[in-house]
Amino acid sequence: MEKLLNDFIVGEKGIVKTILAVGPMKRRLFDMGVTPGTKIMMHKIAPLGDPLEITIRNYELTLRRSEASLIKMEVIL
Repeated sequence: MEKLLNDFIVGEKGIVKTILAVGPMKRRLFDMGVTPGTKIMMHKIAPLGDPLEITIRNYELTLRRSEASLIKMEVIL
């Protein structure tokens, strides 16, 4: 099942399928290690819903919800 990273709940895991961003935003995500084929787990969501903390490549990364909405994921059950 595919969905956007910003729709994940805490503890949900997935694999990056595609990055929907273009230009500098796509480059920024790539520089942070968000590349197709990478496993991601939703670690925390702030009380007001923004930002999100994910676990990727054995480190914690904080993303804005708007950035997470540009990452299409394949959910791992």
